Amino acid sequence: QVQLVESGGGLVQAGGSLRLTCAASGFTVRNYVMGWFRQAPGKEREFVAAIGWWSGSSTYYADSAKGRFTISRDDAKPLVYLQMNSLKSEDTAVYYCAADSAQIPGTFRTDYRYWGQGTQVTVSS
Repeated sequence: QVQLVESGGGLVQAGGSLRLTCAASGFTVRNYVMGWFRQAPGKEREFVAAIGWWSGSSTYYADSAKGRFTISRDDAKPLVYLQMNSLKSEDTAVYYCAADSAQIPGTFRTDYRYWGQGTQVTVSS
């Protein structure tokens, strides 16, 4: 059974940092592209970051995340991380981990087959 479980969310002041973790199980993680999305209240779920197969693979970021967020993966554990620095109030959202067997990470919600339940990130200004 495929499972993606996010953790690491919480309340942080603007300018602070958080590291989200996605624990994956039930599939061969090293053969899957992994992504992070977020959904703020009243808004559509949007792409944040993605990483291709293996830890040294290409990474992709939304413009809003470039220079502040870093996605990485440790297939031995297997875990996927989203390090978020210089957080802003507009980063407040539920953050979701996603996985797909595609060869190249997508940036659309429909590009991912498996999803976690999400973790809340709240940034106070």
